[in-house]
Amino acid sequence: MKAEGGRGLAHELVERLKGRILAGELEPGSKLPTESSLTAEFGVSRTVVREAISRLQAAGLVETFQGRGSFVLSLPPATERFALGEVRSHRDVLELLELRIGVEVEAAGLAAGRRTGHHLRAIDRALDDFRRIGDDPSSSVAADFAFHLKVASASGNRFYTELIGSLGPMMVMLPRTRLDPAYEMSDASHLSRVVLEHENIAVAITNSDPDAARAAMRVHLSNTRNRLQK
Repeated sequence: MKAEGGRGLAHELVERLKGRILAGELEPGSKLPTESSLTAEFGVSRTVVREAISRLQAAGLVETFQGRGSFVLSLPPATERFALGEVRSHRDVLELLELRIGVEVEAAGLAAGRRTGHHLRAIDRALDDFRRIGDDPSSSVAADFAFHLKVASASGNRFYTELIGSLGPMMVMLPRTRLDPAYEMSDASHLSRVVLEHENIAVAITNSDPDAARAAMRVHLSNTRNRLQK
């Protein structure tokens, strides 16, 4: 296996294994091939294999148990209506983000005007959980999705909550699996930037500032889109 365009061997291996997982060749619950098997198959070092598995874990695609190996996780559920399971191309993922921007920016603005104490506590708990993912990168998808769902719930409009809920964690996972390795949640500096983006959204909602909440959500989702377009 040869790295192309300077992306690195670990990135290439991640792409190969991710493709097998998304195609169903590696089924949920199945064990990833051993380190020695992967080094032999792809002609890379154990260090490259370990880094690739770490990135898959951060993307929420596998879970690793000491002494047992790494196992494929079930893909987050997708509804037939939105068919996120069929989102495959880079263009599909960018269009998914356009949808989220259109929906979640307004949901954040409404949340700033309608949130209750219960909503704020729920958002704060979700934000705290997201801050802690540095200790467990595999939880990043669920924690990220939970924060956005709580913001939608605070809008007071059940259709926003139902729409985001129906998209499910796949709305977070699909863009993340296509990001450059520099933008993975296992990278401390990138995680800090995303935490700050979430904090800005939460502060605007807490301060009952709809314009600031819309702006903060737009910046957050647009940053993800821009990272994908690089």
